[in-house]
Amino acid sequence: MAEIDLSAGTIEYTDTGGDGPVLVLIHGVMVGPSVWRRVVAELSGEYRCVLPHLPLGSHPRPMRPDADLSLAGHAALIGEFLEKLDLRDVTLVQNDWGGAQVLVAHGGAERVARMVLVACEAFDNYPPGLAGRVLTTVAAIPGGLAVFAQLLRFRAARRAPGGWGWMTKRPVPDEVMDEWFRPAREQAGVRRDLATYGRGIPPRDVLLLWAERNSAFLGPVLVVWAEEDRVMPAEHGRRLAALYPQGRLVTIPDSYTLVPEDQPAALTSAIRAFLSETRAVVS
Repeated sequence: MAEIDLSAGTIEYTDTGGDGPVLVLIHGVMVGPSVWRRVVAELSGEYRCVLPHLPLGSHPRPMRPDADLSLAGHAALIGEFLEKLDLRDVTLVQNDWGGAQVLVAHGGAERVARMVLVACEAFDNYPPGLAGRVLTTVAAIPGGLAVFAQLLRFRAARRAPGGWGWMTKRPVPDEVMDEWFRPAREQAGVRRDLATYGRGIPPRDVLLLWAERNSAFLGPVLVVWAEEDRVMPAEHGRRLAALYPQGRLVTIPDSYTLVPEDQPAALTSAIRAFLSETRAVVS
């Protein structure tokens, strides 16, 4: 793991290196970059894969107390990360979270050539579904996140309907979930950062305005949706693909939201085909 200082604080990131086109892979709330481990294992020989560990609740060290960790602030961190590492013609790949669209909406995507949006927040679905509403409610209760993080030590809580049980059809390995949930369990500063993010999601009309602005992104966009998703509406996948001038939609069966966990081979194949077909556009 490498480290980089951003305006919000120091974050860790993984960089596979190499001379291939750059993929920056983004994770979701209380999910770590390791969600991409099997996809990166297949793509890193052809592509330089860079995975920032964003302060979304699984991060190993708290951010500065005065950091802007709102939804817009987090999206700006992506742009700052790309600039600090001088990454250009990036393919921005995200799952679960919707920060890429917010980055585009605020005019910070000049270093982004392509996007791959995998079963993610979109339009007014921030935070997403029942799981997002539960997390937001818990975060608003004094001490609620501390109790919630402790409960996530147990498999029954991890697989509960409405929570991570609706994020994957198959259990995520215990050691991976331990890595995701330990920081919030052990560090009050991480819980503070997560609560700050929850309070920084704007109202529905603002979210929809930001979504509309994404039609200005002219690069190729692959929208990948999980056929059995219980958190991200199927309609949003179709709407996202139609929103972008060069958008296209692929659906993947037998998967919930965390497609990199449920169907990594199918997702990798879809990403590789998209990158190969659009390579000439960004070269």
